[in-house]
Amino acid sequence: MMKRHAQAILMVLVFTLLGVPIAGAESKQEAKKAELEIKVDMDYLLYLPKGYGEEEKKWPLMVFLHGRGESGNDLEKVKKHGPPKLIEQGKEFPFIIVSPQCPRDRWWTEVYIDALIDKIVDDYSVDEDRIYMTGLSMGGFGTWNYAGMHADRLAAIAPICGGGDPILAWSLKNLPIWAFHGEKDHTVPVERTKMMVEAARSRGNDEVKMTIYPDAEHDSWTETYNNPELYEWFLSHTRKKR
Repeated sequence: MMKRHAQAILMVLVFTLLGVPIAGAESKQEAKKAELEIKVDMDYLLYLPKGYGEEEKKWPLMVFLHGRGESGNDLEKVKKHGPPKLIEQGKEFPFIIVSPQCPRDRWWTEVYIDALIDKIVDDYSVDEDRIYMTGLSMGGFGTWNYAGMHADRLAAIAPICGGGDPILAWSLKNLPIWAFHGEKDHTVPVERTKMMVEAARSRGNDEVKMTIYPDAEHDSWTETYNNPELYEWFLSHTRKKR
């Protein structure tokens, strides 16, 4: 009898040391809820189209994500490629265009991008059914990733020489996509785009198309952003109710 009692005490001590719950013991865990606000410090270029503010209307929003080489804290770098470059050259667009700058040694994070879009929507007259996203290289990866997390917020995307996680393609089945890449790209292999396009198509997306430039290397963005059809394609899409 004493032996069994000693064994029981020993088991209780072992279970206690190992953190194993004992039948009848009160739980030490409590249910809690946290309401957190994300603080984001991000510099960005903002372009307002001609006629903005002259009449009460909502405008489409284009979000442009630059590549690795334009990271840092100098917004002049963001003007090196894409829509910001064309704006500096005098081109006019029928969009509000926001071009954030990713801090050096960081990656495009969908939470930060989403917070910036929230701010632009709050501060400006944005048509939330016509929010578009495009980006090149690292920004192409950022575009694929953001769309995989927030496809329900976007009307269309145009990732250039990027790639992503095919697992996220399940959420892209209803999102219009036009992807671009150079066949001879040695920085980001063209297979990264082809893999994402195939993943989206395998999920039933019949609004995804791909343009591969047979002689282009990593710079597949100059020809893409110089093509007026890209912007016409964006404007032909509004957000689908998902």
